[in-house]
Amino acid sequence: MSNSNRESPAMAAPTADAITKASKSNLALAFVALPPGRRRDITTFYAFCRIVDDIADGTDLPLDERQRRLDLWRESLADEFAGEPALAPALRKLMRKYMISRSYFEEILSGVEMDLAPREYQTFADLWQYCYRVASAVGLVSIEIFGYHHPRCKEYAVDLGLALQLTNIIRDVGEDFANGGRIYLPREDLAKFGYTPQDIAGRVRDDRFLRLMEFEAARALEYYQKAEAELPPEDRRPMVPARIMAAVYGRLLKKMRAGGFRVFEKRYSLSPLRKAAIVGRYSLMALAAGRFPDAP
Repeated sequence: MSNSNRESPAMAAPTADAITKASKSNLALAFVALPPGRRRDITTFYAFCRIVDDIADGTDLPLDERQRRLDLWRESLADEFAGEPALAPALRKLMRKYMISRSYFEEILSGVEMDLAPREYQTFADLWQYCYRVASAVGLVSIEIFGYHHPRCKEYAVDLGLALQLTNIIRDVGEDFANGGRIYLPREDLAKFGYTPQDIAGRVRDDRFLRLMEFEAARALEYYQKAEAELPPEDRRPMVPARIMAAVYGRLLKKMRAGGFRVFEKRYSLSPLRKAAIVGRYSLMALAAGRFPDAP
């Protein structure tokens, strides 16, 4: 044990189930397709993702306090100590159970740390690293819990994570700027269409913006298609939760394009009925494919 004199960071929080339910996330929605044990375990992991993301976004906390809490999480991945985050023991148990590399969790923490203060992404390569950390690394952990057979499933997780995160970036252009002046669109993309950060601040939706959004949407769509092509046939059943996410966010992207990217005026979402139909469809496909083994 290390750092036994640390004090609690006041994160003794609700249970993983409570955190997941409160989030009302599309990701949590997809968990219903899993057997009970795997669903319990992915819920624990999702709660970790939700907690550290909320820490980074917690504008009510000073920057140094947010960094301190993330540092505590990083330390707790390796060893237990007095005052560690309440969910840390369950997370370490999860890592051992599925033999998940600690590096994935560290990537996630590095990703949310990139949100501690606004930063510029000059190129798509810069943005790629951020998306990999906050989305693809999440996917790489998730597929270990879902269970998979073919190593190529890791490529699927990486590219689907990129597609999902790019969809989020398009949807949240206005919301992200309002939350501390965050701009995730690469500056090289803005320059390509003559659009500026000042235009984002002014919520300018003109032809330049529409062409920019079409460009970003085409990039996201390319990653959806790439991921789908990479999914090994033998892993289509265990990846049902990921496929639900792809279907939900793919439809969301389609809805934004059809609606003319009115992202400054509204937050795009699918209706509960549409989401339920997607979950139902893929859940039935999973049942038809036969029983999938529960967590080891």
